[in-house]
Amino acid sequence: IIQTYEQTKPADKRDIGAKVAKGDILAFIDDDVYPSETWLEHAVLLMKDKKLAAVCGPGVTPASDSNRQKASGWMWSTLMGTGGVGSYRCLPQRSREVDDFPSFNLIVRATDFNKVGGFSTAYWPGEDTKLCHDLVYKLQKKIIYHPEILVYHQRRPVFTKHLAQISRYGLHRGFFAKRLPKTSRRLVYFLPLFSAVTAVTLPLSSIFFLALGKVYIASSLLTIFFSLIFMYSAALLITSFFVGIKSRSFVISLLLPPTITASHFVYGYHFGKGLFARELQD
Repeated sequence: IIQTYEQTKPADKRDIGAKVAKGDILAFIDDDVYPSETWLEHAVLLMKDKKLAAVCGPGVTPASDSNRQKASGWMWSTLMGTGGVGSYRCLPQRSREVDDFPSFNLIVRATDFNKVGGFSTAYWPGEDTKLCHDLVYKLQKKIIYHPEILVYHQRRPVFTKHLAQISRYGLHRGFFAKRLPKTSRRLVYFLPLFSAVTAVTLPLSSIFFLALGKVYIASSLLTIFFSLIFMYSAALLITSFFVGIKSRSFVISLLLPPTITASHFVYGYHFGKGLFARELQD
């Protein structure tokens, strides 16, 4: 056991562990995660392929989590919640090649880890995004996601702790959209920001044109606004309905719509802050 100071960043802790590790493979897992029985078995088999720099797998919400934690887990697991970009990170899906994966379940070849300088301690969260970027685009090696490299990931309960986590992710993803465009400048990451801006500007623009006497333009903008609200609400209700069936929990189905909506707005706002920030303050 390696003792570190409480204020030590997660990236620093992982780098310290990597320096004293003696094996050829480094297995990173978070303190709110526990592995399945065959977690390392499948990882080691895949890592026999020397073309791979790393392997990873899903972090499933444990059955023991509270309903508030499970609502967070379902937000991360649904198309409506993540735009499809991260659902495979929380639910077992088909094996695939990835270029960005969280360090809650990331298994890396030690030589490749050292070649790129380990985790970037300047960022938290986001140090894993930087590491994966360098493994794939600097070393020109592969990261493979496999559903059987499975762990159980306890979630932040909604709403305060969940949204605090969302805000950190949004801030760093927005910043990385400038610094690491190959992995972070993707349309799906911008959608919450676009949605939040649209939700504010359309009603204000309608009021502005109404004050100018442009009733037709004002009514057209309001029609667009309410049409978008209707489609978004319908998608929320459909998602909530199917999650309620899968989870067999009416409480989770009730918690999910406000969880997803609040997550989108908080993420979008902080993504914008990160996008226009010159540097991120620790």
